Amino acid sequence: MTKVLLLISALLNIATMTARTDIPAIDVHSHVVTDEYIQYLKDNDALMEDGYPLPRWDVDAHLEFMDSTGIARSVLSLSSPQPWFGDVAESTRVIRSVNERMAEAKRDHPDRFLWCAALPQPDMEASIAEAIYALDSLGADGIKLATSVAGIYLGDPIYEPLMKVLDEREAVVILHPVKPDPVNESTFTGGPIFVYEYPAETTRAVLNMVAHNVMTRYPGIKVVVPHAGSFLPYAVPRLRGGYPLLLQQGLTEPIDIDGNLARLYYDLAGGPSAQAVKMLLSITSPDHLLYGSDYPFVPAPVLEKIVRKVRQAIVEDTELGEYAEDIFRKNAMKLFSNRR
Repeated sequence: MTKVLLLISALLNIATMTARTDIPAIDVHSHVVTDEYIQYLKDNDALMEDGYPLPRWDVDAHLEFMDSTGIARSVLSLSSPQPWFGDVAESTRVIRSVNERMAEAKRDHPDRFLWCAALPQPDMEASIAEAIYALDSLGADGIKLATSVAGIYLGDPIYEPLMKVLDEREAVVILHPVKPDPVNESTFTGGPIFVYEYPAETTRAVLNMVAHNVMTRYPGIKVVVPHAGSFLPYAVPRLRGGYPLLLQQGLTEPIDIDGNLARLYYDLAGGPSAQAVKMLLSITSPDHLLYGSDYPFVPAPVLEKIVRKVRQAIVEDTELGEYAEDIFRKNAMKLFSNRR
């Protein structure tokens, strides 16, 4: 009888694991790459700014990828490079065209797509106008902010008027790294910029936001940090350790480190291992983890394998498995619930 019960239990566990592996995911990190955006980058010699060719994108191919990987809904946003070359009008024009394309995708497939509007950073007047239009009139589900543009990082006082607007609208804000400017081209030569500089850029921007108490001063904003938190699981303990000394010597203003961190969410784009996710949990909680694919910047056949690998790693892990449905679906549903 004992052997029979053990066999039944094992079969039930397998069935449960299979079901949980098939959780219909919400992908909060996917991108559009429009023809007008590509042409604008080409006109400004910026197609290879990140050392990696931009992929092609269209709605049908995206839906096919989603169907093949069990992704129920994707959140669209603009990736890098940021289309800014000093001309406010031209940047605004291209940004508007990208936002309208994302809005169209959602209108045509309301059950499959959400989207976060791009802004013509670093011009704040144009960015505020576009944010208001996108959120209030075009139906955006959030805003995407580049980590820095023209050397100005998120957290800088220049962003205060924009943060006020986003806070009033309780906006979801998705961050995405870009090539820092200026940058020493010989600092890292081991591959495209996404290998090292993307995680470093994200970490710089978030720490700058924490140092300026952006999240606690604007509690209506919900910030999503990409790529499994980048270097933050390592950097945050260093900030915690050094902060009291800096404060004692008058080298920093008071920082609510825990309060700021508590308002950050993290997507798992980049195919992190279970170990990397557990490291991320040293600075956050499971209810702030979200799934992300980074489509279409990895070829679909390769990305399909990565998606399955990430699902399996989380579902089968003894510590993470119980949170699988939250990570892949429920947390994102709650995050975007007020804009659905």
